[in-house]
Amino acid sequence: MKRLTSRLLLTPAVATLFVWMIVPLVMTIYFSLLRYNLLEPGAHAFSGLDNYRYFFTDDAFAPAVKNTLVLLFSVMGITVVVGIALALLINEPFPGRAFVRVLLISPFFVMPAVNALMWKNMMMNPIYGLLAQLSHFLGFAPIDWLSEYPLFSIILMIAWQWLPFACLIFMTALQSMDREQLEAARMDGANYMQQLRYLYIPHLGRSIAVVIMIEMIFLLSVFAEIFTTTGGGPGFETTNVAFMIFRQALSSFDVGVASAGGLFAVLLANIAAIFFIRLIGKNLEK
Repeated sequence: MKRLTSRLLLTPAVATLFVWMIVPLVMTIYFSLLRYNLLEPGAHAFSGLDNYRYFFTDDAFAPAVKNTLVLLFSVMGITVVVGIALALLINEPFPGRAFVRVLLISPFFVMPAVNALMWKNMMMNPIYGLLAQLSHFLGFAPIDWLSEYPLFSIILMIAWQWLPFACLIFMTALQSMDREQLEAARMDGANYMQQLRYLYIPHLGRSIAVVIMIEMIFLLSVFAEIFTTTGGGPGFETTNVAFMIFRQALSSFDVGVASAGGLFAVLLANIAAIFFIRLIGKNLEK
């Protein structure tokens, strides 16, 4: 009876969540099977798999998938490695540590579009940007980052915004380390690299898993930075799956092809989620 009662109490919430998830999915599947263009609102002919064929044969498809994966793994790698380094750096007490922590966390609260505009105009502008001024000061020719290294520039913008999140998680985890264990390791003659390998990194294992999982969920749908800075170009060099779907839906007004692309994005996200969930599950069992 207790089990039945608990299930009955959970039923409304589970049913609401199920409907909230399943209705958009069913509508997306339905639209992906129609020849549905917003410029022809009265024509909704059944097209079968033509939308999927058109989406997968689009010239932007292969570059979009490649850019999505490169962006995903690059940002996760940068935020994890640099986040751990920063967390270790500010873990020990020093004057002004509280102020430094606030500065490190603050970029995470900047809106993605504002972040992109700031990097585009204040940092990477080849004429008056900070990096251009630094290049002039050092005697080098300034670089037009968004034209010469567009994907790297997008990765740098997103990594800068997500780095505080990773750093905050790692700082919190380091606070729970056993200080007596660290002191014992130092007394036994372990140098810093040995402490890092055998004490710090294993202790941060679960935190690394959490950071990777949360970042993966959001990084697969990066859009604002690309739309605000490069518009997916030059060519398809910064086009990812999310931006490709936007281009099909709003630039070409083709709801059917955009729905097919949306289902592909869901499939891609689920494949990545299954992989990382298994990886994280093994980590959490240790």
